[in-house]
Amino acid sequence: MSLNAVAGAVMRNPMFAVGGAAVVFTLAAATALLAAADPHAGAPSVRIALSAPGAAPPPPGWREALAPDQSGPTPVTTDSLQLYANAPSDPDSAPMQGQAIISFPGGPADASAGASDHPPLPPAPLAGLTAPGPGGSFLPIISTDGRNPSQAYARPFQSNGKPKVALVIGGLGLNAKSTRQAIEQLPPEVTLSFVPYADGLQAWIDLARANGHEVLLEAPMEPADYPNNDPGPYTLLTTSKPTETVQHLDWLLSRATGYFGVTNYLGSKFVTSDPAMATFSGDLRQRGLAFVDDGSAARRGGGIPRASADLVVDDQLAGDAIDKQLAALEAAALQHGQALGSGFAYPITLDEVGRWAAGLSARGYQLAPASAVMARR
Repeated sequence: MSLNAVAGAVMRNPMFAVGGAAVVFTLAAATALLAAADPHAGAPSVRIALSAPGAAPPPPGWREALAPDQSGPTPVTTDSLQLYANAPSDPDSAPMQGQAIISFPGGPADASAGASDHPPLPPAPLAGLTAPGPGGSFLPIISTDGRNPSQAYARPFQSNGKPKVALVIGGLGLNAKSTRQAIEQLPPEVTLSFVPYADGLQAWIDLARANGHEVLLEAPMEPADYPNNDPGPYTLLTTSKPTETVQHLDWLLSRATGYFGVTNYLGSKFVTSDPAMATFSGDLRQRGLAFVDDGSAARRGGGIPRASADLVVDDQLAGDAIDKQLAALEAAALQHGQALGSGFAYPITLDEVGRWAAGLSARGYQLAPASAVMARR
């Protein structure tokens, strides 16, 4: 008997017909329930992978580390992050209003609310350090008297002669609870980097500076697996013309003020391109900004203030693994006089870093902002 004949006989079987109807009904009901449970079902969205900054994939357990907390806002995951609603891909046609919509309950409040006892940094923007940018926004510039944003917005630092340990915590601005925890509970010497697409970005930066933290802005860069891993429509690409790269970078830089420099988000391919990095560094140099990377661009200079992370502290999301990386950071500082680490705003990272930093001075080290370990190269 042929396969077609067998299939026809099965289809004419009443038991199969009843079972098939039941399966169809069950699938339809499940689909309806899922749609009802998701208030954003059917909404246009762009999904990006929230790995720790750099070229490495997300560490094992990252999804569990961002598990929902019933007492706080819903954390970001690759299945729920909605970066854009009708966002244009042309930077010239992209006004600041309505872009990069990411809303969370318990978002940033007034910068004066919740500020700690740490001396605040001056509110941004500082006079003479901005010029008109896209959509009525501001762009950083070198002032007429020669002041650079990389100096003016950095946290002041006085060395006490002990080995310096610096740490950058990134991915901030997406999850309100984690962002507020980093700002208000981590020591002010910890440098914080913010996602440019975050809703309420300027309010978050203002709150961070009010708590004494210096701030970096994250620049999404082309990873090796682009476009499967797409950091968004303003990603800096190796295939772009220099004018296009500058347009995209200037849109990113115009999202807020008060940052002393830029750090990379992904970028394993972009940082290996000489022409792309030359354009990127040239724009930062013209605007007086620093570049602090997660270690993936350690061999790059650019004639600007630079620092590269010696290690990522949370490439494994377990408390003992993070503790070992923080201990390795101390060892590097002891050997070289200073060391820089980077991490992501996972709840477990914030908890471990807070405990580690509390005892750092007693162990003979000085916690320093990232700007204190930079060098021009």
